[in-house]
Amino acid sequence: MNKYERVLSELLKGNTASMKVFGKSMEPIIYSGTVLTFQSFTEYEIDDIVYCKVNGRIVDAHKIIKIRENKGKKEYLIANNHGFENGWTSIIYGKVIKIGE
Repeated sequence: MNKYERVLSELLKGNTASMKVFGKSMEPIIYSGTVLTFQSFTEYEIDDIVYCKVNGRIVDAHKIIKIRENKGKKEYLIANNHGFENGWTSIIYGKVIKIGE
C-alpha cells in the first residue's frame, strides 16, 4: 500500500492520517518535505487545504478556492497556491489540521 492509499484508507475509517508532502506548489504555506495531518469533515470551506480526488487523480494538499452547488451537490474548485486550478470536484476525503510534526 502506498502513502496515498494508506492516507485514504485511514480517512475513510474516520481516523486522522499524516504524510510527508513534496513539491513547491503550495509555498509559502507548505514547503516540500513537510508532514501534514489530515482529518475528514462533513463540511469544507474556501481556503481549506484538502486531500481529494480531481479528474480521477488524488490531490494531496491543494486548497479550495471556490464552492458551488450543482444539482443539489456541493462542488469545490481546487487549486495550488500559485493560481493553477486542478478542477472542480465533489470528492473531498479530508483537510489539513496540522502542518509540521
